[in-house]
Amino acid sequence: MKQLFFSCFALILIISCNQGPTRYTQNSPEIDTVKNLIANYDAKNYDTSMYADSSQTQYNSSKTMTAAETMDFHRQSDANYSSRGFVTEDQEYEMVLTDDGETWVNCWLEWQGTLAANGKKVKIPIHLTYRFTSGKIVREYGYWDPTEVVLTLQQLAAEAKMAEEENAEE
Repeated sequence: MKQLFFSCFALILIISCNQGPTRYTQNSPEIDTVKNLIANYDAKNYDTSMYADSSQTQYNSSKTMTAAETMDFHRQSDANYSSRGFVTEDQEYEMVLTDDGETWVNCWLEWQGTLAANGKKVKIPIHLTYRFTSGKIVREYGYWDPTEVVLTLQQLAAEAKMAEEENAEE
């Protein structure tokens, strides 16, 4: 009887100590990949090697871009700024393994830029999330409020048009 009790106790102990995979962490190879991607963005190095060939990116819309289109998006946006990049302080990263077995990395960052046209400095909080498969990014979503930048660029364009029309009248 004692032997049966100790055997059951040992079995319960072994089962209770057997933990599954880590479901949440702030240190992983996937997080390192995202940090490298952020560093590449800051350095204007538009490397797509971290993305799977079939990756899809969506920034503030349902429009889907390939990795190459995403890099083109960044290049085109750069024309608006004399400087831009992510603030290095208070960056938060987490990796989550979902119930469906998907690996996601989330990050919360602050982006800052200086508009080339008027020198206005802008800071924007940004949330980025990445789904990984076999160490490559297969999905990327980015969310931020571009209102201040858009309104400023629209105002500058309107002022330039007014000045052009005034010069044409003279």
